[in-house]
Amino acid sequence: MRVQVLGPGCAKCKELSKRTESAVQHLGLELAVEKVTDLTEIMKFGIMTTPALVIDGAVKIAGRVPTESEIQTILTTALS
Repeated sequence: MRVQVLGPGCAKCKELSKRTESAVQHLGLELAVEKVTDLTEIMKFGIMTTPALVIDGAVKIAGRVPTESEIQTILTTALS
């Protein structure tokens, strides 16, 4: 599974990265959370607002920072 956090490095982007890494750890997954800060790469996903959470190339959340619990649910669903 590929997990990416899209954003230029703002406070919300950093918070999403932190929560995502924590969710991965709490679920016991051995995944790296990739941070994508290049605007050209971010635009390829077709989102207009950051931060965004992408799982296996699909945008799951954009424009807000979900709770860690919500991220865990997204990751668990993606694994099934």
